[in-house]
Parts: sequence; C-alpha cells; structure tokens
Amino acid sequence: MISARTPARIQTTASIALVVGGMLWGLYWIPVRFFAAGGLPGPWPGIAMYLVSLVVLLPFLWPDRRALMRNWRAVFFSGLFTGAAFSLFTTSLVYTDVVRSILLFYLAPIWGTLLGLVFLGERLTLVRVIGLIVGLAGLIVILGGEQMIPGPRNLGDWLALASGLAWSIGSLGLYRTTGVSLPIQVFAFVVGAVLISIAGVVLAWGGGAALPEMDAVAGLAPYAVLSVIYVLPMLFLTIWPATKLTPARVGLLLMSEVVVGLATAALFAGEPFGWREGVGAALIVGAAVLEITRG
Repeated sequence: MISARTPARIQTTASIALVVGGMLWGLYWIPVRFFAAGGLPGPWPGIAMYLVSLVVLLPFLWPDRRALMRNWRAVFFSGLFTGAAFSLFTTSLVYTDVVRSILLFYLAPIWGTLLGLVFLGERLTLVRVIGLIVGLAGLIVILGGEQMIPGPRNLGDWLALASGLAWSIGSLGLYRTTGVSLPIQVFAFVVGAVLISIAGVVLAWGGGAALPEMDAVAGLAPYAVLSVIYVLPMLFLTIWPATKLTPARVGLLLMSEVVVGLATAALFAGEPFGWREGVGAALIVGAAVLEITRG
C-alpha cells in the first residue's frame, strides 16, 4: 500500500528518481574499490567520501536549523539506520564480490514488506507476493550455487545482508518523518554513515586491523573531494523518494542497481556474468516492474 497522503504524480516522480538513484548505486563499487586499492582499508573508503559530503552539506542546514532541533529524535533514528546501511554496504564492497554484495542487500524488500505489514498496516496483496517471490528467485539463481541457498559466505556477505535490514528500518523512519527538509534528511544519513563507519574502524582496530598510511590519505584526498559530485546527487535521489514511498516499494525500485552493478562488475572487475547472473538479474528487475505497475 502506498500512502494516500502522497499524490499519484509525486509517487511516479519519486519512483523514477529512485530508479535513477539505484543505477548510480550500481556504479558505487568503482570509487569504493579505487580508494581501497589506493590504501584505505575496511570502512575508510566510505569515511573519505562521507566527510567531504558532510562539509558540503553544512551551509544548507542553516535555514532549517530550527526544524532540525524540533525533529532531531526522528531525524536521528532514520539517519542512524540509513547511514548504517550506507556504511555497511560500502564496507561489504571491500570484502566480497560486487555481485554478492549488491544482491544480498536486496533481501531488503522482504524486510520492508514485513515492516510495512507491522507498522504501516499494509495488505499483503497477490501482486506484492508475486513480486517478492520473483525477486527472491532471482537471488537464489545468482547466489545459490550447488546448494541453491543464497547465504552469506564471508564477512562482506554478512555486512551486505545487515545493510539491507538497516536500510529497511531506516527507510521506514524516513517515510514516517515529516516537517524536515531534504538536506536535513541527507545530512542525517551521512552523519549516521560516519558514526557507524567510525565504530567499524574502532572494532577493526581492536581486532588488529591496519590503519591507512598518511601518504595514502594525502594522495587520495583530492579524489575524496571530487567524489562529492557523484555521492550527493546519488543520496538525494535515494533519500527524497524514500520519504514519499513505502519501505517495500523503495527496496524493490532500488533494484535498478542490480543491472548496472552486475554489468559493470563483469566489464571492469572481471566478475562472472553468465546465464545464471543474466536470468537472476532479469527476475529481480521483473520484481521491480511488478511493484511499479502495482500502483
């Protein structure tokens, strides 16, 4: 169910924007792997991009500072979980295949549907059930292997799975938050990503993980600054639709990332893209199409 408070025209515009945002997410692995190859391990590629985005966003918050103070609890909730999703997904791209990272994240529609049933009073319609079955079938085809079970196999897989759950919870918070501007929502998203990433660094450091060399940080700093040109539009095209659409619909429409991510990973990272990946991606995109046409 899509909320009656959102006009049909806005729903359509938000759906299109989210599909475009998902396509940009499909390219996101490229800067992440670039920073990782340049000497920024674990959560550090995300931190490099988030901090620059945070600085750029600060001037846009001043006109809405009172709204931020009034709604800080709701903003903090949605920002913490959507930011956690952003952080966990970014780190997963360092530790596992791009294909597995993207597709394990896309168990999110299942979590989103469950949250919608419990907190938004949605009905589990036949089309929604078919969409979920088709999307899950796509995941099984791609990730199942011999046992046909799309389960996590390493740390990156687990982080990707957790990122999908965190995104579903956070997008529910975005959908239910009113009275704050889009820059505030994006700011909360980035702050949440910074906090969770720093927590990840602390945990990794306690486990003996290496910190980046200062030469690597200095060499990559200009690229981190340039990344804002890509990162901020991607975030705005993700966060604004999430304030207008239900969590399950958001999760399904973001599956446009799958096609772009799988294709670019095959072209530029040498990851496999055979019949299994093609059929699975088609099923997942089909689930998104069903969600769009559901109305």
